Amino acid sequence: MKANSTDWRNKIMPAVFTWFKESESGALEIDFDATQKYAADILKVQGKGGTRMGGLVGSGTLGENSYLSSEQRLSLLKAFSVVAKEYNVPLVSGAAAETKEGIAQIVKELATVGVDTVMVMPPATKEAPSDEEMYAYYEFSAIAAKEAGVTIMPYNNPDAAGYHAISTDILLRLAALPEVTALKISTIDVSIIETLMLENKDLEILAGVDTVTIHAGLAGACGGITGVGSIFPKASVTMQEHVNKGEWAEANKISQAMNSISYLDAQPLLMEYLKFAFGIHHNDEAGGLRTLGVKLTQEQIDDVRARYILAKERLELLDLVD
Repeated sequence: MKANSTDWRNKIMPAVFTWFKESESGALEIDFDATQKYAADILKVQGKGGTRMGGLVGSGTLGENSYLSSEQRLSLLKAFSVVAKEYNVPLVSGAAAETKEGIAQIVKELATVGVDTVMVMPPATKEAPSDEEMYAYYEFSAIAAKEAGVTIMPYNNPDAAGYHAISTDILLRLAALPEVTALKISTIDVSIIETLMLENKDLEILAGVDTVTIHAGLAGACGGITGVGSIFPKASVTMQEHVNKGEWAEANKISQAMNSISYLDAQPLLMEYLKFAFGIHHNDEAGGLRTLGVKLTQEQIDDVRARYILAKERLELLDLVD
């Protein structure tokens, strides 16, 4: 599969977790076998309409990207590349840097381990860049992507990035770059998606928050990247199938069934919450709590467990639990 041929329309992709095990010294290290197995298990699942996940997102926010060393990230993505090739889907990963030179270097490094598309976060600087500085940062990543034979996906997350949010004007300019195959918009304010689509109806926009999958589809998003879909892939794929067909009532039934757990995808500790829910789902609560991130309190653990159980019970009634 050539990266520049990627079409994101009507696709939902799982943002998968990085699984850890304890080394002999007691430190956490990546469990590559378990991580690959869980990723493959998700890609095997079909929705009720017969479709599967349209890509694999590794070492993103839910994959503890910001906590891993460069060497760990590259090794992890090399392992994911094997799985992505087996299931003939593009491999996507995230990247962020302080400078345009830094992001260009990361894009090139990711290309060497099989990444097809790089989700590029805004610059990780203390002060907000100007629009021209923001554009130059992404332009550098696009030049590097062209040289490396991959594509990029500007990743706008205004709810988390604050003043580093990418303006709609810059997003529209970036979308015109040949190396940009889609925009990822992670926000509960889907009016951003609608604003972009009104300016350019041919844009490919992927939604990045599970709570608004349907609303994002109504606003014009062509697909999405899901965290909850790593836990309940049959439900997420089936919901996207209904969204693709404009079957909003059917899609809404599934969205409502997943509400309790989708809520976690819009929280600051989304990675820790959803990873633990994934651990519950696979009868490995201890594994779900092994993280380089924040250690959950007992109150948080109990809340995630209750939300997972409620979603599972609702989805079982719809025959949407794998």
